[in-house]
Amino acid sequence: MLVSSTLRAVLLAVCVSLAWSDTPANCLYEDIRGTWTFQETERSGDSSLSCDELGPVVHTKTFTLSFPNNVMDEFGNEGTWTMIYNQGFEVNINERSYFAFSYYEGDFTSSTSYCDRTFSGWSRDKTVRNWSCFSAQKNTKTTPRVSRKIATPLSTRAFKNDLKMVEEINSSQTSWQAKVYPLHEKYSVEEMFLRGGGPGSVLPNPPSPAPATPEQKTRVSFLPENFDWRDVEGVNYVSAVRDQASCGSCYTFASMAQLEARLRMVTRNQRQDVFSTQDAVSCSVLSQGCMGGFAYLIAGRYAVDQGVVAEECNPYTALDDPCDTDTSCARTYVSEYEYVGGYYGACNEELMLQALVEKGPLPVGYMVYDDFYNYGGGIYHHTGFKNDFNPLEVTSHAVLLVGYGVDNATGEKYWTCKNSWGADWGEDGFFRIRRGSNECSIESMAFDATVIP
Repeated sequence: MLVSSTLRAVLLAVCVSLAWSDTPANCLYEDIRGTWTFQETERSGDSSLSCDELGPVVHTKTFTLSFPNNVMDEFGNEGTWTMIYNQGFEVNINERSYFAFSYYEGDFTSSTSYCDRTFSGWSRDKTVRNWSCFSAQKNTKTTPRVSRKIATPLSTRAFKNDLKMVEEINSSQTSWQAKVYPLHEKYSVEEMFLRGGGPGSVLPNPPSPAPATPEQKTRVSFLPENFDWRDVEGVNYVSAVRDQASCGSCYTFASMAQLEARLRMVTRNQRQDVFSTQDAVSCSVLSQGCMGGFAYLIAGRYAVDQGVVAEECNPYTALDDPCDTDTSCARTYVSEYEYVGGYYGACNEELMLQALVEKGPLPVGYMVYDDFYNYGGGIYHHTGFKNDFNPLEVTSHAVLLVGYGVDNATGEKYWTCKNSWGADWGEDGFFRIRRGSNECSIESMAFDATVIP
């Protein structure tokens, strides 16, 4: 398949240029925090502006990024900033928004991240006009980070269910049940890796949840014990489960699923759009295509800057196809977006509960281990068992958080999530996972967005 050949080409690459199909950068918070000089071009472009090359510098700005998410310019004006996972950072100040990917050299097997500078990025004002390009250089040097996102070569051989692992999971605990999915064996090992997030979504250092404040704990004490957006007083606001197939596009499915649900909510189910995931895969410079990516950049920045379109405007192919979206299609936009808690690293269980009930379903990221592929039902937790035949890399998968609850028999708390592996997987395409213990880092990366109906 095209996805497999594309992935092999990436893994053989020696140096990556300014192409956003993959970003093996791995920058940490302390690498980014500090004082930066931004060099910016003329602010006369629109949302079609290409920033492959910087162009003549017209504006030079100095921004100091400090703890936890504060930024100040050279004149004392204040704003906010956040990291975008380990990929880059966004600054919002003086009615303008800046985003750029951190600079790196190499590929997914081995890369060097130069976290004190960026590739050319994009800037525009709060009204999504007056676009410009910019690049940023930190005023103090950081030590380059050498990392390997994929420790071993990915195999093109067929994936095999590990019957022994399934038996061991079921005999060792009773919280959840593992099962064999014959459908998985139509994929190769590398395609199953892509279904779990892909190399563009590998997070070596996921953040820990922020400690809950007494005020946060008090607020959630008034929430119901069980809640699910599929049944709010008998009404379902969640769109149907889809299947991402062999493309690492879970981030686009989680993104579009959130916007679909939020649109159903705000229109009382009068609009039940299904949005194009292929448009984000193929047309967004913020997307990493079938290599993986992040909901913040798609349901957030892309949906604000470019908007999203209906599925029929660019039907899903599960391939890294060229952009072929029908330009006559109307677009739906987002007005505001942020990580739950306000910035990357501020999330926790209490904030997720409140945002879920008060605002709607949330894309979340979490780490996918070998045993998760065989989830059949119950409240998942990582057992530690590995597939002996097909050792898969740990990836960060994106799904849609739709509810939470407490198991009547055991008292175990759980989240309910909508996956993108088809309705025949898990609990009709959904799964439950332990809540309150940051299981597989699921309570550290939730994302919120406000859709414009």
